[in-house]
Amino acid sequence: MRKTIIALGAALALAASGVAAGPAAADTLKEVTTHGIILVIGDMEIPVDYTADGKFSAMDGQVSGTWRIDGEKLCTLSNVDPTERCVAFPADKKSGDSFVLTSDQGSVTIRIR
Repeated sequence: MRKTIIALGAALALAASGVAAGPAAADTLKEVTTHGIILVIGDMEIPVDYTADGKFSAMDGQVSGTWRIDGEKLCTLSNVDPTERCVAFPADKKSGDSFVLTSDQGSVTIRIR
């Protein structure tokens, strides 16, 4: 059950759309991939770690995959979703900031560590 919730949260975070991105979004993505994030889903907090070699993991490695930056979007491919998902992140966010990504599947809060 917990893996399903995490997979859903990861899918929400990775499939979110409609977030306005600007030139400073690249700075947000650097913060995200350097420091990692916490996905907040209900009362659960799920750390997601990114490595410099383009990999990420969550849930003690139960969710893992690759990441890349495409302009102002973070694109990921994971073991729980065989489709690459690209998400525009908001501009001007730094370590410690939180924001909400929303898609047709719902919303997820992201906190940059």
